[in-house]
Amino acid sequence: MKTEHILIIRFSAIGDIAMTVPIVEALAKQYPQVRITVLSKPFAKVFFEGMAPNIGFMGADIKGEYRGVKGLNALYRRLSAKHFTAIADLHNTLRSKYLRMRFNLNRNRVEHINKHKNGKRKLTAQTGKKMVQQPSAFENYADVFAKLGYPVDPHFVSIFEGKEPELTILPETFREKPTHQKWIGLAPFAAHQGKIYPLEQMEKVIRQLSEKIDCRIFLFGGGKSEKAQLDDWAARYPCCTNASKLLNGMYEELTLMNQLDVMISMDSANMHLASLVNTRVISIWGATHPFAGFMGWNQSQQDAVQVDLSCRPCSIYGKKNCHRGDYACLTYIAPETIVDKILQALK
Repeated sequence: MKTEHILIIRFSAIGDIAMTVPIVEALAKQYPQVRITVLSKPFAKVFFEGMAPNIGFMGADIKGEYRGVKGLNALYRRLSAKHFTAIADLHNTLRSKYLRMRFNLNRNRVEHINKHKNGKRKLTAQTGKKMVQQPSAFENYADVFAKLGYPVDPHFVSIFEGKEPELTILPETFREKPTHQKWIGLAPFAAHQGKIYPLEQMEKVIRQLSEKIDCRIFLFGGGKSEKAQLDDWAARYPCCTNASKLLNGMYEELTLMNQLDVMISMDSANMHLASLVNTRVISIWGATHPFAGFMGWNQSQQDAVQVDLSCRPCSIYGKKNCHRGDYACLTYIAPETIVDKILQALK
């Protein structure tokens, strides 16, 4: 009898890949006899290491070694040698469609994600807007496996469930939390302006938190200009530490997030990273909306900070320019509103 072996395809950004983890874990635990290989960008390996023994990871640089049709053909040859019995395309873009086509021609069982684009178009329409909750990304991923004959019932808690990560990998000052001090993560950036709370208003959040409670605020951000901003806040506010500057890679960031009392994040990757270690997230939403289905795993819409405007959401991913020109969806959120949410969470 042929061994069942599922190939899962998901490239894209950190947050999108992180959202596959609860569903992949459920698949692995509920079908221990099935081999699973996750095909993704090399950085995503950290999400799947240490999970169930029937999960393997395969990194592919689709903008380098496997670029273009020639590269995808080479990748397909590498994949086909593994004799997969089912293909789950959780991405559904040009590259994954091409690989899907090759597997279909080889008569493999192949299913792909339904992104519910029609419902999302109505959600973001400027006229005739339909404010209807769309299926979550987690539900969409699970539907692919159900169509392949592997329905799943996810009960994911944390990538560190059942084991504590070694705090010795962290800088010494991060290894032990003072008894009465609250540890707060702050990830103030996102890929697009429509998802970034104004930095001058975010600084007021920092100032108010430092005045109201004994806290250590760990700042997360990766780009050159982002690190400069975080360094500036860390220099001017004694309670702030630029964590991303001191930590070495995503595993260490996840280890620190695991120690936080709460994380403050935009609708961005850090919301999903914190969710993977079961840390509560106060999320800030501007041009986008939780109704699009991208709320973090096990996070509550009660912890989503947002304002009601007839124009929002105007975008699924936050890429579009503001119709009004003033990003009121973000500027209208008072710093005090965010601080109150954080204090409620810390109680």
